[in-house]
Amino acid sequence: MDLSARLLARLAPWRDAPAWRIAFSGGLDSTVLLHLLARLAKREALPPLSAIHIHHGLQAAADAWPQHCQKVCADLGVPLQVRHVQVATSASLERAAREARYAAFIESLADAEVLLTAQHRDDQAETLLFRLLRGAGVRGLAGMPNSRPLGRGWLLRPLLECSRAELEAYAHEQGLSWVEDPSNHDTQFSRNYLRHQVLPQLTAHWPQAVVTLARSAAHLREAQGLLDELAELDLAGAQTPSAFPWLPLPSLALEPLLALSAARQRNALRHWLAPLTLLPDSEHWAGWEDLRDAAVGAAPIWRLAQGELRRADGRLWWLSGDWLQKDPQALPWRDCKQPLTLPGNGCLRLQGRGPTGELQVRYRQGGEVLLLPGRGHRDLKRLLNEARLPAFVRGRLPLLYCADELLAVANLPGLHGPAEGRWQLIWQPPTNDQRLS
Repeated sequence: MDLSARLLARLAPWRDAPAWRIAFSGGLDSTVLLHLLARLAKREALPPLSAIHIHHGLQAAADAWPQHCQKVCADLGVPLQVRHVQVATSASLERAAREARYAAFIESLADAEVLLTAQHRDDQAETLLFRLLRGAGVRGLAGMPNSRPLGRGWLLRPLLECSRAELEAYAHEQGLSWVEDPSNHDTQFSRNYLRHQVLPQLTAHWPQAVVTLARSAAHLREAQGLLDELAELDLAGAQTPSAFPWLPLPSLALEPLLALSAARQRNALRHWLAPLTLLPDSEHWAGWEDLRDAAVGAAPIWRLAQGELRRADGRLWWLSGDWLQKDPQALPWRDCKQPLTLPGNGCLRLQGRGPTGELQVRYRQGGEVLLLPGRGHRDLKRLLNEARLPAFVRGRLPLLYCADELLAVANLPGLHGPAEGRWQLIWQPPTNDQRLS
């Protein structure tokens, strides 16, 4: 079966997608993918095709690539979008460039659209070797999946079963032109070293090394699928609703996890954390043990790449985004008929006919008291303890004052407004996702 037929078969489940977007660097691999799809589109009913070129600006040679990509796309009749990105200074330039590139892809994808990238079997073998040398676990050694969610759409790698040699042969046969990235030959970069120094030595002794390495990655993907199924079973008992349905944070009940072996705990947490953050290496899992085994009255924190895992009142809570910012500041509320945006802390509104007077939103400093009918003045700290509100929420919980009198505590029944129910103080907390806050 030729490349076109194999590509079409790979993409068959995605023929109803609203659009196919091609990640087009201008290099050989993505040029072959673009050419194949443009030819298929002339005889097949495919979703609308377009290309995206990410310009990192990391080297002078790259300044000419957008113009080259424009010409190739114009010749093939494929619209092109050029996105300029800033690459953060990082110890790993490869990783920083990749993160910037995929952030731009995510911003470019609309609902259910598909991004097609041109990684092939040799790339899969390099990925397995690279991650093996970094001490990756099963999830990392499973290599690159054929498809995965990306932003509001999907990422597909339809050429993963094809070799680099096949793509090169097609490019020469079709007379294609492409750009050569000078950095691809710089063996200071780990992947380039594997590609130019290690894999040639392996294939000289084991000619099928690339094929067998890619096959091993497939076996490990299957093993990871079984581990994911086990994780789902183990998490089922822990994914109970919290006592605070208004708190929009991922959380788990701790007790069901404690009944599992240590290995199954780690497997379940890896599965749960994978959509939320980069996963820690084996040494940093000591942070989970410290959090798990801390004294009952403690408030332990496990800091990870994109956020923090906290333990409070028998639950694990994931915090990121605005939840990691400093404590919010007091604000006047001049018109309580209108919702009040709390910078970095969501939104506040009054339900019902609110109080009059000079209102202000404040936050806990210590020593606050609230007048409750039939109970007199009660210490706020004790009231929050009675409500079993997680400690990390208490410093962000809006308090409504008139002059120096505490009138209400947002969202907590019995504390969020007068007993007769004329009005209630409703807080919409920030989400973990900065874009959704």
